[in-house]
Amino acid sequence: MNRQELDRELGHAGAVELLQSAHLARLAYNGPDGFPRVVPVGFLWSDEHIVICTATTAPKLRALSARPEVAVTIDAGSTPAEARSVLVRGIATVEIVDGVADEYLAAARKTMDTGQAETFEHAVRSLYDQMARISIEPRWARFYDFGAGRVPAFIAELAAS
Repeated sequence: MNRQELDRELGHAGAVELLQSAHLARLAYNGPDGFPRVVPVGFLWSDEHIVICTATTAPKLRALSARPEVAVTIDAGSTPAEARSVLVRGIATVEIVDGVADEYLAAARKTMDTGQAETFEHAVRSLYDQMARISIEPRWARFYDFGAGRVPAFIAELAAS
């Protein structure tokens, strides 16, 4: 996918809203045994990368070091008319940071009020000496909004026939 197409998909108003406000994403990667895994993760969208933070002992780090190709799904809606999703394929890079990554706290704040966020921050700062920051550079993306008719091509073709 070229940069213009990627920017168009990730810049769509509905995609931006999901990327900025959704609480969870699903990260897919290949484990050390070669089998795929999908795990729910908190995330932060930096306008260029999807950032996921985790413990330095998380099993996914070894797997991502060996095979950095990943897929991420961020979705919302509980009915077909409300169903929206952003699908991303990209390359993950892992960086170990001292203390708690700012992105980890920012992602957590999406689900908490101010008091809860302060309590949470205090707890995690006492827990983590270091943290892993996984930054995913999108290489391919699609935004779907089923209620608005923005659906995968194969479904649109099926509906048109």
